[in-house]
Amino acid sequence: MRTAVILLALLALAAIPGSLFPQRNVASDPAAVINYARENPRIAPWLDRLGMFDVYASSWFAAIYVLLLVSMTGCVLPRSRRLWQSVRGAPPPAPRNLGRLEGHRTWDTKQEPVEVIATAAAHLRRKGFRVVTTGEEVRAERGYLREVGNLAFHLSLLVFLVGIAAGRLFGFEGRVAVAEGGTFANDLSQYDAFTPSAWTDVDGLEPLSFRLEEFDVSYQTSGPNLGQPTEFAARLAYRAGSAQEKTITVEPNHPLDVNETKFFLTGNGYAPLITVRDGRGEVVFTGPVIFLPLDSSFASDGVVKVPDAQPTQLAFEGFFLPTADIGPQGPYSAFPDALNPQLFLTAYTGDLGFGDGVPQSVFTLDKDQLTQVRQNGQPLSQALSVGETMRLPGGQGSLTFDGVSRFANFQVAYDPGKEITLVAAVVLMVGLTASLVIRRRRVWLRLRPTEDGGSLVEVARYSLTRREPPPDEIENLMAALHRPDRSATASKDAPA
Repeated sequence: MRTAVILLALLALAAIPGSLFPQRNVASDPAAVINYARENPRIAPWLDRLGMFDVYASSWFAAIYVLLLVSMTGCVLPRSRRLWQSVRGAPPPAPRNLGRLEGHRTWDTKQEPVEVIATAAAHLRRKGFRVVTTGEEVRAERGYLREVGNLAFHLSLLVFLVGIAAGRLFGFEGRVAVAEGGTFANDLSQYDAFTPSAWTDVDGLEPLSFRLEEFDVSYQTSGPNLGQPTEFAARLAYRAGSAQEKTITVEPNHPLDVNETKFFLTGNGYAPLITVRDGRGEVVFTGPVIFLPLDSSFASDGVVKVPDAQPTQLAFEGFFLPTADIGPQGPYSAFPDALNPQLFLTAYTGDLGFGDGVPQSVFTLDKDQLTQVRQNGQPLSQALSVGETMRLPGGQGSLTFDGVSRFANFQVAYDPGKEITLVAAVVLMVGLTASLVIRRRRVWLRLRPTEDGGSLVEVARYSLTRREPPPDEIENLMAALHRPDRSATASKDAPA
């Protein structure tokens, strides 16, 4: 058990970097790692090599967890066997010297031994003791539920770890951003980020699809919480398998749940509506483009990739301000709602690299084979309001800012072990409470014949826990046997 405790402490220490550094595939802040790397260009590559941005998916974290699981199995199973034997066992015979035990009392009686034993056994049974009698002895024990609780605690702890392992082995997590009017089908290619477990069946994902009909959000317009969201909700039309289409409103903590595949609404942002024409004047792209928010005022950055443009491919990079204003440090967003939306863009031409067969993020731009567009010797950049157009020099193409729509960010989770983990956690707490609250103790009564034809009665008890048993337990037993107070003597060796 000492090894398991050390590994548990080591696992807790290993989890600390996950709280100190931003983590990949976190839906509430998908750009956190990118922003951290941008702000800390020197240490970010080293942290990435050490797995600090993927702590809970790293090999060293998994190694500690597996070792803990193996150690717990080796500790819990033998201990559970001993506890089960203890629960099923009968109360043991009385020790030879009862005088050393707590609450030891002796007295003489003229009652028949059979009557004394029967009365004592009946009294102890009424008090919830398990009783075994012999011709001259009563053995009683109470508090077996403490050992049952102890057994439940240890077994549920092991089941708890197994449940977590099941989720890590067969479950998956994903992230997807869907603009208003956009659709999503539960296929690997549709995810912005997808983190499978070791044995995830990526070809057997739950067959479902949905369309984001509308995204509603409202903000606090006055007071100390100015700009804070008061509510946001996504209205979806979804279809599970061959079932009929249904509608649902997804809110924080109220996910779309289809056969344990859950879509949690964890964030939102803006998706400017853009139309791009190439050098031939043909429309090669039109629709919403998701820009990821950078701060609480929803200043957002993003890229537009146009691989179908001719005669050369086009790309645009920049940021979006929902309520644009100019401050001492330059443009910024004064409010998260779209009161004065503006796009600030720069343009590139060249090869976007799609022909290399290497997967690319839709939120970043690989500029290795691109050339920034210049005008009058300076990089071309332009601020666009709704309805305005950015025209590239030399007739290379144009981009028109048509309007603003919103997008919703969904965290997708499938965890087949969560029910196991939940039940195990409940049983663990109940078992722990029982093992701490219930007091297990033993009571013995022994009869010895005396020279005058009577019997010497001895009673004592022994606590198997650190908590003291009820102080009047022995006195109540003595009263049930109708012992006159004047004939009782306390053992000199026994505590009062």
